[in-house]
Amino acid sequence: MLFTRASEYALLASIYLRDKTEPKDVGQIAEELDISKSFLAKILQCLARDGILNSTKGANGGFCLAKDANEIKITSIIKSAEKHDASVFLCSGDLKDCPRGIAQSCDVWHLFASLQAVVDNFLDTITLANLGCKENKENNA
Repeated sequence: MLFTRASEYALLASIYLRDKTEPKDVGQIAEELDISKSFLAKILQCLARDGILNSTKGANGGFCLAKDANEIKITSIIKSAEKHDASVFLCSGDLKDCPRGIAQSCDVWHLFASLQAVVDNFLDTITLANLGCKENKENNA
């Protein structure tokens, strides 16, 4: 999968913020999650820019969810963190994404594209509200 640490950290920080009632400073989040503060700050800024988080400045400032966790799909968190659609393989998103420019005649592109569609559909059904929930884990086991 082409999900990077940025996706992982964005999801972890979003889950952390989901259960908080007050904005949390990037330093608090980084320390709690044991993540590089500077790397996390960049990720959180992307999430805020894309309307997933709110960012407030000042002594009591920090980050918090911009909307209800039921309204935030994990695909939007991943897209924001990665700055592109979540791809299973480099070439799986679209014919034009083929690094060799031969997707239409490629013997595996259709397999990758089909798998990408399954992954996209699956990820699109999960919201931040049910990410990490025990029921979700049991249903997908």
